[in-house]
Amino acid sequence: MFVAPDPGRLRLRNAARAVIGVAGAVALAELCGLSLSASITGGLAALLALFTVTDATVRRQAVTTALLPAAGFPVLALATALHGLTPARDAAFVLVVFCGVYARRWGPRGHALGIFAFMNFFITQFLHAVPAQLPELFAAVGLALVASGAVRFLLWPIERRTPSPAAPAPLPGRGLARPTTRQAFQATAACAVALAIGQVLSEDRWYWAVGTAWWIFVNTASRGETLVRGFRRVLGTVIGVAAGVLIAIPLDGAPAPTALLVAGCVFAIFYTAAVSYSWMILAVTLMAGLLYGLLGVLDPGLLVLRLEETAVGAVCAALAVVLVLPVTTHATNDAWIQRALHCVHAATAQAAARLAGSETADPAPHAAELETLLARVRMALAPLVHPLSPFRARKARAGQVIALLDDCAREVRGLVAVAADPDASHDARLAAACWRVEAAVEALTAEERGAGRPDTARDTTAHTAGSEPALAHLQGLERALVELAAPLGTDPRAPFVVSA
Repeated sequence: MFVAPDPGRLRLRNAARAVIGVAGAVALAELCGLSLSASITGGLAALLALFTVTDATVRRQAVTTALLPAAGFPVLALATALHGLTPARDAAFVLVVFCGVYARRWGPRGHALGIFAFMNFFITQFLHAVPAQLPELFAAVGLALVASGAVRFLLWPIERRTPSPAAPAPLPGRGLARPTTRQAFQATAACAVALAIGQVLSEDRWYWAVGTAWWIFVNTASRGETLVRGFRRVLGTVIGVAAGVLIAIPLDGAPAPTALLVAGCVFAIFYTAAVSYSWMILAVTLMAGLLYGLLGVLDPGLLVLRLEETAVGAVCAALAVVLVLPVTTHATNDAWIQRALHCVHAATAQAAARLAGSETADPAPHAAELETLLARVRMALAPLVHPLSPFRARKARAGQVIALLDDCAREVRGLVAVAADPDASHDARLAAACWRVEAAVEALTAEERGAGRPDTARDTTAHTAGSEPALAHLQGLERALVELAAPLGTDPRAPFVVSA
């Protein structure tokens, strides 16, 4: 976690900004004389607004943030209105789960609105909110969005200086062939069973099982990804419960040190989210324990119950992805790898046009998109390269695919930098090398990839001696693509030996 790369210290800045935004939301609620429960609601709303809104442009982020009340307020009102009506409340919660996951088909905005709606229902259960508290809860959420928006868009607009590429669109499909639709049914089934079992364990804290099942499905698209996410969540919760026993219980809700530690947990959530799900869940679990301390209900038994409910939610999620409309890991992996390869093709084609003298061609956006796609490929392949994976051949194959795609990304970045140099234009050798790279990509993305290795390697060293940087990048890219034919073109169940 602490040695993971942080280009431009973006994770550090996001984490620091989150602490300021959440602290500002809580301070604003306190200055307005709202209750402790309302202040906690405001702090969590600010955290969610800063964490879940990930649109590619600042303008779209602002629109999504402005739309959060439209998703959250009706759910908040519904949850409080049904506080004493258990069957109706449970049915409404399950419906919110389905709608929240189904909304992911509309990309980052639907994803953020779905999470915000779900968490507003969850927060009312966490705080045992009743209808009489609804006005101040509305006020707290509204103030939180104003405070977090002011920090994000006015005080510390990180994205204006370092714009992030658009998040990859969900995998396509129609009806039940669409992964997000299947996941909506899976998450609904998992949360419904988790809710029932969770209530057997505790009539008051059953919602932790539902929350666990829900969050395991966030940012996953296949059976393997979901199973790995569940394991990591349980691991993070176990460590977080231990930290709660050692830290939160001795504090016993003391306001000043609890507030400082909660701020540290917020920082850790944002700083670790991109590199370690287990560390992030550790921070979430410790923060929950600290908040329970503030509310005066924390004891060791509650933390043990938190762990039990988490285990229930993880098991329910695991069973759902295996039994309910399963999305195989191999199919998902292949789809994301294909998208990454098409992006390599597009970047190379734009670079070729730029090197041929076109002033309108620009490979840079495709290179940025490739980085986000490769992050998604790594997530998709994570179950296969996990240390506990028993499939050695698939693990070796997945490891080589990741390494070779990283090589491709590195060479594409270098090619983009060189293509921006006007002195590298009008070179026939560069154009020919670009065409060979495009041919290699087309061979890898053809329907029958296993027919043979792309016949492009014969020219990869034609101009090695004294070649320009662009040629070196193109030759390195071509070599990586040629080598990808082996892991991508063989049966995933067949024995595999990593090439030297």
